[in-house]
Amino acid sequence: MKIRLVLFFVFYGIHVHGQHFKPKKSPRKLRENTIEKITEDTLHSTFLISIPDKVPLHFHKFHTENIVVLSGKAIMKLGSDTLIIHKGDQITIPKGTPHEVINVISRKSLRVYSIQSPMFDGTDRYFIKP
Repeated sequence: MKIRLVLFFVFYGIHVHGQHFKPKKSPRKLRENTIEKITEDTLHSTFLISIPDKVPLHFHKFHTENIVVLSGKAIMKLGSDTLIIHKGDQITIPKGTPHEVINVISRKSLRVYSIQSPMFDGTDRYFIKP
């Protein structure tokens, strides 16, 4: 008896550990930032963030943030450094480090994964007025 194994991927959907994920089309430039929680536990939170224009200067007292750029291009301030970030970049922001997205310079919104450790509930964000 011959066993044939057929693997196939469906363009709109992949099953992983009983969960169904649908890839999202890259949105056109939005009017305001959007944040979608992907997953969390007591040790981390992961968000998908879309930024059409900017994120004001702020810091986190108790959280380290790791950003992975999925699409778009922007000018970012990280501590005393100014960076141009784009698809494929990974940026680590140590707790207490002021950071901001000064300006999105691509046609489409900047889309990033933001992984924060420990779990982020939104209260550890302190804006710095210029």
